[in-house]
Amino acid sequence: MQTTQPRLSFWQIWNVSFGFLGVQFGFALQNANVSRILSDLGADLHSLSLFWLVAPIMGLIVQPIVGSASDRTWNKLGRRRPFILAGAIAAVIGMILLPNAPIFVAFLAPMLMGALMVALMDASFNVCFQPFRSLVSDMVPPSQRNVGYSIQSLLINIGAVIGSILPFVLTNVIGLENTAQMGEVAPSVMWAFYIGATVLLGTVIWTVIRTKEYAPDEYNRYKGLSDADVAEMSKEKAPLLKRLGEFFDLVINMPKTMKQLAVVQFFSWFALFIMWVYTTPAITQHIWNVDKQWFDPAFIAAAPVVPETITMAKGAAGDWVGILFAAYSVFAAIFSIFLARLADKFGRKMVYAGALALGGISYVSFLLFQDLTMVNVNLLITEVTVPLGAVKLLIPMIGVGIAWAAILAMPYAMLAGALPANKTGVYMGIFNFTVAAPQIVSGLTAGWILSSVFENDAKYIIVVAGISMLIGAIAVFFVKEADTSALQEEKGE
Repeated sequence: MQTTQPRLSFWQIWNVSFGFLGVQFGFALQNANVSRILSDLGADLHSLSLFWLVAPIMGLIVQPIVGSASDRTWNKLGRRRPFILAGAIAAVIGMILLPNAPIFVAFLAPMLMGALMVALMDASFNVCFQPFRSLVSDMVPPSQRNVGYSIQSLLINIGAVIGSILPFVLTNVIGLENTAQMGEVAPSVMWAFYIGATVLLGTVIWTVIRTKEYAPDEYNRYKGLSDADVAEMSKEKAPLLKRLGEFFDLVINMPKTMKQLAVVQFFSWFALFIMWVYTTPAITQHIWNVDKQWFDPAFIAAAPVVPETITMAKGAAGDWVGILFAAYSVFAAIFSIFLARLADKFGRKMVYAGALALGGISYVSFLLFQDLTMVNVNLLITEVTVPLGAVKLLIPMIGVGIAWAAILAMPYAMLAGALPANKTGVYMGIFNFTVAAPQIVSGLTAGWILSSVFENDAKYIIVVAGISMLIGAIAVFFVKEADTSALQEEKGE
């Protein structure tokens, strides 16, 4: 009877993570366009980060619950796949309804409807995310863990590239309108969400069909679980208060590696949240030279008319954010190909810290690239005329992409070997606290910092993101990995 977990082929590992391409497609559409949508629906710069709070809050609530539930689930679809499929279906509903928020004006204000749909989308993405992470840990043996999470990172970034550039393509290649009046959503953004919903559902169904999870007895044998561990996993649920007590006990007694990684995660995700929320206003002001007053709904409402130049500049800047986000995803995808080898050669900590440092420097360098000279840019699929500064911003996207690839893979690769096999799902869910909490802090503070300290000059909040990520790079060196010796033993080193 085989007790060692079998190695997987490249395509088996690929199929395990393929659905992540679609989930990240939807996530990329959200990241690049939600600030744009909410601004068009009436949100000001200060409140943007508050609306974005629904994303990490949903993650904070959903992922530990789903993680614990999936640890205890065994049915015909497996233990993780039922949650992945259910989350994908719910996400599709949110992606279809979000750009149609103005239709529901008779029932809810469009901005509030939009925020509710963002909440639904994020809750659904989180239902998918956590079981996908755990599925890789379940199916991929320790000796292939770097490869497994690197392939996952590659697929995530392929989805992110396509999702990010889609509104730009629909405008500049297909010819859909990319501008919207206050209270409306641009047609290019609406159709991008419809296409994204289709891709998300299709890729998740592929993973559900093509991946066969281990049967309970196989899983227990490969993971070295004792009869006592199995009995603990299969026992009836305790009363709610007792379960809450057990949950907080798990949090208090989480592995040391997990606690140390939490510090790195805080400064990394604090920075990422700022980027997602404020890149659009930052480059609209800094690169397209649109005065910050045009991000004030009260000023816009009092103006006799919004000049066409302002509307077009905001639309063009919003499209270019998709190009920038696609660019960092391309660089992340390229870097993720080499990530496993680099981690094996130089160590996970060195690669992780170096990547975060590059990301931090890149954010700070945003200040250096203002150039209002208009240039024609050939993007192969179309030509556009944009400020030269917009083109130069592709340079710091290299560092941002390298940081993003490392953030998606390295913490989970470092953490996986430190978790008990019978609680992998719930601990991976708890680990999402280290993703959600810094975003909540960022959401509560970034808007205030932007309005009170920087007087709504959004480029400076991007600099704050850079400083935060540099602190995260330093914190990596204080992480003590738990599975290095075991991994080397398995490799025969």
